[in-house]
Amino acid sequence: MALQVTVTVDGAVVAAAVCAVALAAVHLTVGRWDAVPERHYRGLLSAGGGASVAYVFVLILPEIGEEAATVAAAGSGFLAEQAVFLVALVGFVAFYGVEVAVSRRGRAPVEADAVYWAHVAVFAAYSAVVGYLLFHQERQGLSNLLFYALAMALHFAVTDYGLHRHHGEAFDTGGRALLAAGTLLGALVGAVTAVDEVGLAMLFGFLAGAIVFTVVNEEVPEISEARFAAFVAGAALFSAVLLLA
Repeated sequence: MALQVTVTVDGAVVAAAVCAVALAAVHLTVGRWDAVPERHYRGLLSAGGGASVAYVFVLILPEIGEEAATVAAAGSGFLAEQAVFLVALVGFVAFYGVEVAVSRRGRAPVEADAVYWAHVAVFAAYSAVVGYLLFHQERQGLSNLLFYALAMALHFAVTDYGLHRHHGEAFDTGGRALLAAGTLLGALVGAVTAVDEVGLAMLFGFLAGAIVFTVVNEEVPEISEARFAAFVAGAALFSAVLLLA
């Protein structure tokens, strides 16, 4: 992945910076909307999960499929064209492994505290990748940036709700700020660096795999609380918007 340092200030950079601040604000506020009844909030989360998964299948996967040809042209061997999708699989499996490690019971308090911070650090790094990609979209244009930012805001709402439910007050008092800082730091790095097409495809591939796992992980274990109709509505509505825009 080749990086070059660049400094450019234009409308696209300003828009991406605003989106980064908005995503950081989602980390700081989601789950604290006491005015929204729990049953309605759960429906909103299911709809957000459906929308973020729709973004993966309708926009990200087709785009990285196109980039797979670029990867194949730049590499060699029978796996060259599948490299991007293998990275997506790595993203899925990596976050599966994180959740397996975090969910183990019976830890001593010191070990449990270390696991908590490791869990938050992983999601802070994940947020940094999301922030970085605000400045490096595979398709240029304000509308594509806004779709990405909206999908990631909905996705953060889902993941942060899961972290809040798992870690409670510890996440609210320290974890949220770390995730917000990760988002802003990733955005800052994205604003001053450039990545080639192959590297960009790999990053989006990893993000796609991670999104699919984290949404499924939040929806399936709590199936009694999930709102299938809201999930379908979110997926259908966001898919329609992406296809008709």
